[in-house]
Amino acid sequence: MAAVVALWRKAMETVKTKEFRDYLTSTHFWGPVANWGLPLAAFRDMRASPDIISGRMTTALIFYSMAFMRFAYRVQPRNLLLMACHGTNIVAQSMQAGRYLIHHYGGGTAAATTAAVSAASATSADSTAATTPAAQDPVADSDCREISYCCLVTWDCD
Repeated sequence: MAAVVALWRKAMETVKTKEFRDYLTSTHFWGPVANWGLPLAAFRDMRASPDIISGRMTTALIFYSMAFMRFAYRVQPRNLLLMACHGTNIVAQSMQAGRYLIHHYGGGTAAATTAAVSAASATSADSTAATTPAAQDPVADSDCREISYCCLVTWDCD
């Protein structure tokens, strides 16, 4: 417990220094903070349909982050916050590129369409099913936030 208190005091002393205040008002801090929007948006888009992924833009963002990751390491003083941001963006964009390749070239589109067609034909062929909309629609009672996913599964795009 004493070590935690000592660490806290040292952190508070560091925050109160002029060097730390200068760092908070520099582009070495605010540049990376603004750049964190790129990987955060990519991680957020992991839940969205792969149809929205642009292969060209994803590739461009991977190379952009690779170049600026090298820059962040080579610049003096080294900007490790910017390097971490671009390293994270490389990981996020690479995951998006993998999703793009699987969807467009690995049979992802055909598999999704086949699954939706077989689900639709199974519900229409079942004559003993209830006639309520919830019984006919497999996602009627679910919280479906992705409109493209709802359209693909239910075939009901308004």
